Amino acid sequence: MVTAALNSRARRDEIVRLAMTTGLATVEELAGTFDVTASTIRRDLALLTSEGRLTRTLGGAIAPNAHPEASLRQRTGEAFEAKRGIARWAAAQIRPGETVLLDAGSTVGALAHELRSATALTVATTGLTALQELADVDAVHVECLGGTLRHLSQGFVGPLAEAALERMTFDRAFLGADGVTPDGGICEADLQQTRLKELMARHADQVYVLAHAGKLLRQPFHAWAPLSRKWTLVTDHQADSAVIAAFAANGVEVVIVDPDGHRIN
Repeated sequence: MVTAALNSRARRDEIVRLAMTTGLATVEELAGTFDVTASTIRRDLALLTSEGRLTRTLGGAIAPNAHPEASLRQRTGEAFEAKRGIARWAAAQIRPGETVLLDAGSTVGALAHELRSATALTVATTGLTALQELADVDAVHVECLGGTLRHLSQGFVGPLAEAALERMTFDRAFLGADGVTPDGGICEADLQQTRLKELMARHADQVYVLAHAGKLLRQPFHAWAPLSRKWTLVTDHQADSAVIAAFAANGVEVVIVDPDGHRIN
């Protein structure tokens, strides 16, 4: 809890900082954080909105363009070593003869790269990166789920992709995320993305969410894919121990890996 001794201006500055960090701030959460009444927070939000520092939402506020969605090209170089380690560990879990599902995204794209040496494998994917990585690998049978292409994420979404998913099951599904929380699941910019990820998780025996430490507990957008079945979070060694404990306490298996793909927990 932030001390109540903060003056009004400092409190409002801190509200803006929190909104930019988490993406979304609710009246109830902010009132508890600052130990003030909900009406005080509402007055703060009204003033910050009038100044253009926040945008009001139902029950709270978000920083304007706090987390604009980055393109796949922009994300590819982000946390490169962490993504490589995560991808290497994930690839080592896959066995010959399995049918696996690869999401779109840069980390899952790195996993597809690691699978170029695989044999007797069937890969279904919604991601252009995975398709490009595996297009010339004869030992990997590739199924493209199709649908409508989201240019920013370089992945397919929509009813055609969903219809294809309904007709398949998988040994393992590897999902990416813009943000991930223990109770909410996967956060993304678009409801079509989260709907598809939810279906992916339902159709796989084992579900892995590949997310480097910077994505843990982030809530940059308003679309969510709840993960009702048991799932595994695969992250890197820079993840905070308290954050890892929060996932574990919610029944999530957490795998922490180093840049070479070795599990360290």
